[in-house]
Amino acid sequence: MTDPRVLAVCVVHAELEVPGRVGRTAIDKRPVPGRVRVGTLGLAGDHVCDTAHHGGTHQAVYAYAEEDARRWAGELGRELPAGWFGENLRLTGLPVSDAVLGAHWRIGDTLLEVSAPRVPCATFQHWSGAAQWVKRFTLRSDTGCYFRVLEEGAIGAGDPVEVVYEPAHGITVRDVFTGADMDRLTRLPDVEPTVSDDIRKQIARHARRHAATAGTTTGAAR
Repeated sequence: MTDPRVLAVCVVHAELEVPGRVGRTAIDKRPVPGRVRVGTLGLAGDHVCDTAHHGGTHQAVYAYAEEDARRWAGELGRELPAGWFGENLRLTGLPVSDAVLGAHWRIGDTLLEVSAPRVPCATFQHWSGAAQWVKRFTLRSDTGCYFRVLEEGAIGAGDPVEVVYEPAHGITVRDVFTGADMDRLTRLPDVEPTVSDDIRKQIARHARRHAATAGTTTGAAR
């Protein structure tokens, strides 16, 4: 695997109209040259439209792995350039979708903390133009990850990426997204003090889904 580094830094290229209640989206992000300032709410020159479901301190920066993007490009039969996933950072050399929640990543002079998986939505479906994209993305669970900003700074293409701290619990953004191991997941709020309210809600939804499945299985066995 190549040394972990930033391939591209992306910000909003243009807002687009999308069907449904959202109306407008800033998912169209593209690489920009030079070094980009990173503040507590994200990158300079970037923004979100649907502030009810995106953005904020716990979703300040979104990263996606080049390795995951290449797999999707092969399946879809087209190039998926940096920014296509709506990401701010296209990275290589690290399994971004398996980043440990609460881990600290040093990029340039910026310190970021892994805070959440990306949850695909109808806007992402529309943007992709691919049949059943949300379902396919969900099944693959290569979600990329969101960061909160612990130390502001600047990031540019070519910057090395260093994981300077990783919590011992080992629970990843993929684990949070899939909810497959509820025994570990329900302990997350106790072992990871940085867990956001959104992550707590996600865990609760997984717990309800598991309970409903268990109830259906029990009823069928009677």
